Amino acid sequence: MTLTTPVQRPTKSAARLRHVDKWYGEHHVLDDVSLDVDRGEIVALIGRSGSGKSTVLRVLAGLSTDHTGERDVAGAPAMAFQEPRLFPWRDVRTNVAYGLTRRRMPKAEVAQRAEQALADVGLADRASAWPLTLSGGQAQRVSLARALVAEPQLLLLDEPFGALDALTRLSMRTLLLDLWRAHTFGVLLVTHDVDEAVALADRVLVLDDGKVVHSLEIDGPRGASPRTERYRAELLDQLGVAG
Repeated sequence: MTLTTPVQRPTKSAARLRHVDKWYGEHHVLDDVSLDVDRGEIVALIGRSGSGKSTVLRVLAGLSTDHTGERDVAGAPAMAFQEPRLFPWRDVRTNVAYGLTRRRMPKAEVAQRAEQALADVGLADRASAWPLTLSGGQAQRVSLARALVAEPQLLLLDEPFGALDALTRLSMRTLLLDLWRAHTFGVLLVTHDVDEAVALADRVLVLDDGKVVHSLEIDGPRGASPRTERYRAELLDQLGVAG
């Protein structure tokens, strides 16, 4: 991956949780969770399966409202998942335009915004294609375009590259960083991949049994091997995994 120079980040908040608790029946899923994501910042959230990572995303996305505590999110957040979740009966262009359904704008503007979003992810030439004709990486690019077409201040990513092969994952990481630099949205990335978290994020949070048990600031050029090696052992130790 090409080494990049860290950018100066603004301090405008994209999202904030304060003392959030959530229960599923008798199961305490989130326990006094507080976190911040600023505009222009990438925060990674890691933890073992069942630790509550996806629930944090659902709270931030506004998909889960039966929690206590404070939630403050700038604008309407966008979300992308491990599976692209494209509508197979819509072509690529109209899949991306679906990200603007909350907006009232002329059809011509919707079309122009969708075309621009596809150009941003390198798929302008596939606007008329059907989802089933796309590769896994192309489908995930369309999913990102659909998430970003409404120009959100917060992008929520739930294992977005987990189903891709290794080379495509690296390509998608580079694309995410390019889009992030261009649009300066805040990102909360949920991932099981410690190396991915360190390579991409400004901060890594460790969630265990619904609690944020560790926060680690990441320094150095994104994607650099020494950066990954420097922080991997500490995070694996927090996850209870031998390095």
